[in-house]
Amino acid sequence: MSKTTVMRLPVSPIKALLGGALLLMLTYVALIAMVMNYAALTVGFAQSVRNDEAKIASLEATYFSMLSEVTKTDYAARGYAKPIAQVFVPSAPATALR
Repeated sequence: MSKTTVMRLPVSPIKALLGGALLLMLTYVALIAMVMNYAALTVGFAQSVRNDEAKIASLEATYFSMLSEVTKTDYAARGYAKPIAQVFVPSAPATALR
């Protein structure tokens, strides 16, 4: 009778499959964590944009109220006079080659 040699794998296939499944599970959890982090950053950024828009709206309202005060002011009643002549002062050309 001849002896047959049986070749054994260094790691059993079940352990290899379990290790692969564990690696896939860890990858899945890491991807979920990344997506949640991205969502939190996106929501925070959107909120900061809304806050900035509210500040801008408040500043615009203040600007328009001040502008309406300036527009409604009767400067003649306050003692100001219209200018008699307009003179434009010539200036040097604003080029790099002077």
